[in-house]
Amino acid sequence: MKTIKIDRASHLCEQPETGHNRWHPDLEPLLEVAEGEELGIETRDSSDGYLPAGATVADMTKFSPNVVHPLTGPIAIKGAKPADLLEIEFLDIIPRARGFSVIVPGLGYLPDLFSERFLVHWTLKDGVATSAQIPGVRVPAAPFMGISGVAPSHDQLVAWTKREAALIRAGGHAFPPNPEAAVPEGGTIATHGLRTVPPRENGGNFDVKQLTKGAKLFLPVAVEGALFSTGDGHYAQGDGEVCLSAIEMAATCVVRFKLHQGAAARRKIKGPMFARDSYFADPRIAMPERFTATMGMPIDDDGVNHNGNLNLATRNALIAMIALLQERGFSKEQAYVICSVAVDLKISNVVDGPNFVVSAFLPEAIFDD
Repeated sequence: MKTIKIDRASHLCEQPETGHNRWHPDLEPLLEVAEGEELGIETRDSSDGYLPAGATVADMTKFSPNVVHPLTGPIAIKGAKPADLLEIEFLDIIPRARGFSVIVPGLGYLPDLFSERFLVHWTLKDGVATSAQIPGVRVPAAPFMGISGVAPSHDQLVAWTKREAALIRAGGHAFPPNPEAAVPEGGTIATHGLRTVPPRENGGNFDVKQLTKGAKLFLPVAVEGALFSTGDGHYAQGDGEVCLSAIEMAATCVVRFKLHQGAAARRKIKGPMFARDSYFADPRIAMPERFTATMGMPIDDDGVNHNGNLNLATRNALIAMIALLQERGFSKEQAYVICSVAVDLKISNVVDGPNFVVSAFLPEAIFDD
């Protein structure tokens, strides 16, 4: 099996020949693989190793946020061409021994309610994650890669940059190109490369927890060779990843590729799809036998209905879950992290307007000894 090895004691900028942290069609592939070949890909954690064991909250301000996310790749797939559909089968995802979670002011789903930085170190051992910062909690392993994607075309690069700039001008939130801490350093890729923070049609940072071992991801190919990259390993995550991070980890990802020639164009597939024929995690984890759930509806603090507003319904379900966890003795910050790494947000109802329902499911087994 071919393997892409990295030195995890080094930051990506110190070993730029192993990866990148911007999306761009002109990236040079690290190697080429054929359909059916197995490939092992070593990856760094989402912080590029700047939050190692022993790091403190103060250390969170000592590196540029623009180092996020270090990806390993790109990998060229022999014969891949625009209009094809690339199938990536995840054969294994092997965690390292430690992980972390963070709260960063101004980010996450409830930025207005959390103004203090918070850092959790996790020990990843024997299929569970435990932390001295959140005692009494044991989060079962369900490892997956938060980011997997292919290179955009030059036309997509221009179009997506324009639409995100328009969103910013309209008062929305996006991450425009920024050469600071870019890898590769300097040149067009650094100045014009797309940030890895949002997912897009080429894949990227979708943080879909069902992409564990056995999943198949399908991405439309936009450039010759497809140019696949991956990173941002997660040991476990709740559907939503609400505090900004899951249990972040370095990992080794084993994949196998298959090409569906012309399928993206023929089937008019414009974005990612995924499938599997097995449970993505132990069913007792995926849909726990014992849980407590809160419901959120689109009703604001003044009692005003906001017809069909799923964002407000989600916010209310999450705030109610945080309050429930605080009643159990956790701090607000601990509760937010628990929600991010273990609580699943689900849309329960989108037909009974004005009050659509979002539910937040807390698996009770995480509190068992």
